[in-house]
Amino acid sequence: MHPIYALWSHPRSMSTAMERVMRERGDLDCHHEPFMYDYYLHRQVRQMPHFEAEKDRPVSYEEVRAMLLERAKTGPVFIKDMSYYIMPRIIEDATLSKALVNCFLIRDPVASITSYFKLDPDVILEEIGLEAQANHYNALKAKGLTAPIIQAEDVRRDTAGTVGALWKAIGLPPADHAFSWQDEQPDDWKQVGEWHGKVSSSTGIAPMTEAEIAEKKRKFSDLVREHPRAQAYLDHHLPFYNMLKSNALKP
Repeated sequence: MHPIYALWSHPRSMSTAMERVMRERGDLDCHHEPFMYDYYLHRQVRQMPHFEAEKDRPVSYEEVRAMLLERAKTGPVFIKDMSYYIMPRIIEDATLSKALVNCFLIRDPVASITSYFKLDPDVILEEIGLEAQANHYNALKAKGLTAPIIQAEDVRRDTAGTVGALWKAIGLPPADHAFSWQDEQPDDWKQVGEWHGKVSSSTGIAPMTEAEIAEKKRKFSDLVREHPRAQAYLDHHLPFYNMLKSNALKP
């Protein structure tokens, strides 16, 4: 059995850009949020906007799990997914857990919450995602498992250094060619195309500027005036974010 590398993220955390880097490596069988189908279609926790489900995709947790384990028989697999889709069930899944090499991606929730509300103003608390990530990380740690964390802001500032540190931590060889992308977007991104914005057509990860950071703070203040519960969402998730951030890798 080959490893299944799992990047556990939260929505609007720049995870799609990270997925694109992993795809460009060329040595991984990559899958875009396969457990999304269980959360939004099989269990129908809520209806996800801008989501056009593909036909003939595994839908239930059991079906997705079986597909990933089958694919791992022939080569290493990579998934980008959300902890809130699978917690706490995945911790109790000994067979899948044994195959997984876990890592986490986080982003400042001031930015991620603002971005989420822009696409879906009906977002629920759980979908902010950081609480589930923290619970997931702590559950793995309690089992004696390591799971490196990287920050989206570090990836923006030093892509090669941050991603290179992640690859070293999870046992993947360097692949500098992966930081420049092909023009085509992956086929399985089309099902949620409106969620991907610029990353679908860009050719790499752009550096972060101080002006951009200031603009994100201003936009969050504007958001709170329109949707006051955004502040409650931030207040709830900030302790989880800070805990994860304190354990993040440094490039």
